[in-house]
Amino acid sequence: MRRHLRVLFILALTQIAGWGTIGVLPVIAPKVAAEFGSSLPSIFLGTSVMFVAMGLAAPWAGHAFRRFGTRQAMAVGAATIGLGLCLLALSPNLIVFWGAWALIGGAGALFLTTAAYAYIAEYSDDRARSLIGTLMLVTGLAGSVFWPITAFLEHLAGWRGVGAVYAAIMVLAIAPLVWFGLPAIDAATAIAPSTARLRKGPVFILMVAAIALNSFVTFGIDAVGIQLLQAMGLDLAGAVAIASLLGVFKVGGRLIDLLGGQRWDGLSTGLVACAMIPMGLAAIWIGGAGTWSVAGYLGLFGLGAGAFAVARATMPLVFFQKAGYAAAMATIALPMNLINALAPPVLAELMAGIGAQATFAVLGGLSVTAFAVLLLLNRMRGNAPGV
Repeated sequence: MRRHLRVLFILALTQIAGWGTIGVLPVIAPKVAAEFGSSLPSIFLGTSVMFVAMGLAAPWAGHAFRRFGTRQAMAVGAATIGLGLCLLALSPNLIVFWGAWALIGGAGALFLTTAAYAYIAEYSDDRARSLIGTLMLVTGLAGSVFWPITAFLEHLAGWRGVGAVYAAIMVLAIAPLVWFGLPAIDAATAIAPSTARLRKGPVFILMVAAIALNSFVTFGIDAVGIQLLQAMGLDLAGAVAIASLLGVFKVGGRLIDLLGGQRWDGLSTGLVACAMIPMGLAAIWIGGAGTWSVAGYLGLFGLGAGAFAVARATMPLVFFQKAGYAAAMATIALPMNLINALAPPVLAELMAGIGAQATFAVLGGLSVTAFAVLLLLNRMRGNAPGV
């Protein structure tokens, strides 16, 4: 248990730092736009570039995990994120600025989230699910920790100074901590490249489809949820308050799954969560901005989305042993990150074209489809090729 706590502490610290240092745009975007003479959407395009690069690099990251070891790949990824942040700080124009985000995204595939989960699966397959759930719960604090720090640094040294400081942190502190702090995986338990090839049968295709559909719904609402709620009749203050409460309920959903321990697996969590998400969307679609409909939206959608965030990371453990887990997560990361990049502009366009209420209906239909896919996947549980 003490060894597990040490690993969990290092992973939590480094993942919070990783997501916190690259989550600077909400704070620095206005100053960057003013200096470059560009619009805010063009600055925030850096986030989409990052997610696209992260998705495209994910399959190669999976190969790196198997060939060089997950710990080593994570250390290189952390240092390369630092180089990307340094390029960000030195950007003379938008083209270089976007290029910096592409480099950060490619490096993120080696270091962020998927890599941490893959390391846990290699290090402790017997406790992997509970450790992943705990790590996911803690790393949700990245924005809360780093946004005030970013605002303080930006006031002292400008947005370029923020990039330079965070680059130094990633290169000089986080990368060495990963390399020297995380235990090496024993040769007897490490994943041999020849045994880690992923067999992509119907089970894997269904799992990717369910995760991608729900990622579109949940990430899209994270991005444009305030605007959707305003279009449903809430004022700005009310919409912001509900969006903030939604984050609390999501953490609650992750905590509920964590408290379940070993009593249920990732697919069981996914089924329950995937049933709650469309019910929460239906509540606000039918009831609008009324008190009871908003309460149903928060309770059902918020808890369901939080629990499903854990399920999408732990579901592959139901079907694949640790030799296939890293490859499965790296492959899933490709469509999921592309979906994350596409969801905000697509939903914004839908809202402008068909209205907020119809947009909620579309999202509900997608989440119902994801639930149906998971039901089919559950029937195939005993016939998975990787089990």
